[in-house]
Amino acid sequence: MTGLVKPQILNIKTVAKSTIFEIQSVDLKFANGEHRTYERFRPGKYAAVMVVAIDGEDLLLVREYAVGTERYELGFVKGRMDAGETPEQSANRELQEEIGVGAKSWVHLRTVNSSVGFMNNPMHILLAQDFYPSKLEGDEPEPLELVRVPLANIDELLHDPDFNEAKNLTALYLVRDYLQREGRLNK
Repeated sequence: MTGLVKPQILNIKTVAKSTIFEIQSVDLKFANGEHRTYERFRPGKYAAVMVVAIDGEDLLLVREYAVGTERYELGFVKGRMDAGETPEQSANRELQEEIGVGAKSWVHLRTVNSSVGFMNNPMHILLAQDFYPSKLEGDEPEPLELVRVPLANIDELLHDPDFNEAKNLTALYLVRDYLQREGRLNK
């Protein structure tokens, strides 16, 4: 879109803060003179990664407790990027921490951002293959369960009630399309 003028930020103030979140009130003036106040999570310092790991004909997923839903959820390896890391370095570290392997082959599928109306949280989605054993200490409070899902069962995974986080679904659609283009998966 051309010709759009971004609103002027008049003021930003913190209205709530916890150990992991900070909510800001942002006063804006639009080009047409309208004033609005929006709330948002303070923009983060770091992006995140999600790793779609494919070992042979299997997707490698983890089952992990999610306090938001108060149950164990099935999903891809993921985590926050540390300062100075590339997406591939961060993804490789997360693989080693969560499932005890590193990867030699990487494909960047896409960078996504969810909930853009009130937060900026980019997540790099990468496809990882060609693994080697390597375990790093992670920050998980309990060992994660490794779950193998055959690539042939992608459509079933799309409907699995334990696999319902939007970012995981986005990653699965991306990898399905990638594998179809590569001729590794039937349309």
